[in-house]
Amino acid sequence: MTPAIVVARGLTKMFAVGKEEVWALRGVDLEVGEGEFLALVGPSGSGKTTLLNLVGALDVPTAGELTVLGQRVGSLSKHARAELRLMSLGFVFQAYNLIPVLTALENVEFVLELQGVTAGRRERAREVLRDLGLGDLADRRISELSGGQQQRVAVARAVAARPKLVLADEPTANLDGTNAETLMHLMRDLRDRYGMTFIFSTHDPRVVGHAVRVVTLVDGKVASDEEKPGELPHEFLPLGKGPSEGVAR
Repeated sequence: MTPAIVVARGLTKMFAVGKEEVWALRGVDLEVGEGEFLALVGPSGSGKTTLLNLVGALDVPTAGELTVLGQRVGSLSKHARAELRLMSLGFVFQAYNLIPVLTALENVEFVLELQGVTAGRRERAREVLRDLGLGDLADRRISELSGGQQQRVAVARAVAARPKLVLADEPTANLDGTNAETLMHLMRDLRDRYGMTFIFSTHDPRVVGHAVRVVTLVDGKVASDEEKPGELPHEFLPLGKGPSEGVAR
């Protein structure tokens, strides 16, 4: 049994929408072990993104306890939560949150710079972009890239620092079948090489198919929690080298 790096007990989150209370999470109990490859699934409004945001220390719970990498999120100051996010977590957002005036390379390198990485920083950023099939586009500005290409830059930025935990909200939303499959292979390889833990929020059956564990949320509660073999095929095409580029534009 691998050590738990995420532990939620009775995790609850309420949002006030005008005078109405919206309960996004209702007493979630969950443990995530080191090196897991986990998909959060469920209908829209089930609490998937809220749970990711709490685990990512982007928000704090209304009630219950949440420990991430040994730190109780609800007890951390804003500064301490920002430090946890910067030094130990990687994020892939649906909106990408890239800096449009910077190049793809500069976006990936920026997180490494914030962490204080100096030696080999640019080389590491270029390497992860090459792994994601973006080597030839490294020096293009984000505004010059397609939506699918921007998605892969966001993934590159999230994993370049080799964080302990990567949180991805719909990571394959703008990728075709070939590139989505290869992206999942790359993430699984990063898990195997560096011991990274991945938690995905997804509606995509391609992501679910590669997950080793699938947690289903319904109405803010865990409806099921299933482990499966999750072995990947041994052969896959490099990103962008399949029968078609397949990147949504």
